[in-house]
Amino acid sequence: MNGQPPRQSTFPPSPASGPYNPHTPPPRAYTDLHAPPPTPPRPSPVPYNHPHRPSFGAPPAPPQVPQAFGHGAPDSYRFQYSNCSGRRKALLVGINYFGQANQLRGCINDVTQMSTFLNQVYGYRREDMVILTDDQQNPMSQPTKANIIRAMHWLVKDAMPNDSLFIHFSGHGGRTPDLDGDEDDGWYRIKLYITRNQTKIWIGFDDVIYPVDYKVAGHIVDDDMHDIMVKPLRPGVRLTAIFDSCHSGTALDLPFIYSTQGVLKEPNLAKEAAQDLFSAFSSYEKGDLGSVATTAISFFKKATIGGSARERSLMTKTSPADVVMFSGSKDTQTSADTFQGGQARGALSWAFIESLKRYPKQSYLQLLNTIRAKLEKSYSQKPQLSCSHPLDVNLLFVL
Repeated sequence: MNGQPPRQSTFPPSPASGPYNPHTPPPRAYTDLHAPPPTPPRPSPVPYNHPHRPSFGAPPAPPQVPQAFGHGAPDSYRFQYSNCSGRRKALLVGINYFGQANQLRGCINDVTQMSTFLNQVYGYRREDMVILTDDQQNPMSQPTKANIIRAMHWLVKDAMPNDSLFIHFSGHGGRTPDLDGDEDDGWYRIKLYITRNQTKIWIGFDDVIYPVDYKVAGHIVDDDMHDIMVKPLRPGVRLTAIFDSCHSGTALDLPFIYSTQGVLKEPNLAKEAAQDLFSAFSSYEKGDLGSVATTAISFFKKATIGGSARERSLMTKTSPADVVMFSGSKDTQTSADTFQGGQARGALSWAFIESLKRYPKQSYLQLLNTIRAKLEKSYSQKPQLSCSHPLDVNLLFVL
């Protein structure tokens, strides 16, 4: 794999590439870089809320009073930021998939580096970490589906306000057709298949992660991870999630996703529907009736059901707890393995650690931008910031 260009994949596969198999993970792209890493942004005396560079003045600490949700939620609905002064627990999962197709090289290194970073910089004790990697001999330490799910339950058990919980996953990720209607990331990829007996429409996709035994046990879906790790949390409990895997943009199904300008992202369904309608007319003029059917159905879905996925997500996936996630890529992108400091690493895992080592006092927005700045010259992937509640991105990132 040394020197091999990134391997991009589409998941699920197109009809031309064979039948859809939910137990086949896409490869995580690999790039072997021997050149020095991109020059990180230099600090400058600018206001703390500058979107691209950390400043000399630290951002304000999170407020310690209940916050109103807004965004159409009931007036009585509140969430609580954590100050991360309580107990610290971490679950770190790294899977290289030894001896399997699409074997990775940097995932176990990611976990090793992350555990050291959390211990030395943020005071996470080794005895309060569960580490699952596929190079361990103890069967209970193998990153199987059962062990990962058991460890997720352990992570959030008995969590109290101002506790700081941390989950890091480095491995393969993928996508599976959404069955509960809470995903809106598939609207512009609706595919229509007409056979003699049935018509199939894929509307959206759930993000999944692949345990080491995925061929036997299957994948773990974002809906399940949300139910296990987000729903049980009380107000003021902090869960920080780092998902360094392909198609991981909404791996915990957190409904509030922020741009590098600190703007809450919302799908422009009206614009997408209009584009589909224009495409349908163009196909009709060319006599391409198959494309007319596909784009017309896409237009119909956006025009009549378009907002329902977003609304359902906001209604069912918000939380009064303080859940924040940095993911390695958008839902539609692959993530990359890289080569840093003489060893293979996951690009997001490396950038997250290095950004906080160099700039310990950053806002959420600054951290998102310094991570992206480290990756943008060499990678197409765009790390994402999402949250279980409306986030003031200019507050100090705490862990």
